[in-house]
Amino acid sequence: MPYLQLDVSRRYSVEQKRRLAKRLGAIYARVMQANVRRISIAIRELEAGVWRCTEDEPYPAALLMCDIRSGRPPEQRTRLAEELLAACQEELALTIEEINLEFTQHPGDEMYHPLLGGLSDDWREGEA
Repeated sequence: MPYLQLDVSRRYSVEQKRRLAKRLGAIYARVMQANVRRISIAIRELEAGVWRCTEDEPYPAALLMCDIRSGRPPEQRTRLAEELLAACQEELALTIEEINLEFTQHPGDEMYHPLLGGLSDDWREGEA
């Protein structure tokens, strides 16, 4: 944890996904004051598999889910969301109409990192 999961409705090259993963990881580590080694990112291509509903016909969309340790203030999460969404828009040419972001917050001890000593601590400011 954190685990960022981006579901998209189009196909992208491995290099585009690698570049985006690196950028999202760097943004997350900086904004959320976290060790970059804790971050995992999935980019799932669900061709015609994510849809945004409207009053008329649904259209292809994307969703970025962020499973994170709890404790960050709303302003910090807002800054993170804005930067992550901007990176997705720039790297994958997604429009603001196509992409949403959602947070799911967990206590630290719900995450286990064998490389980082096992169960995680709760987040505390300045830990990175």
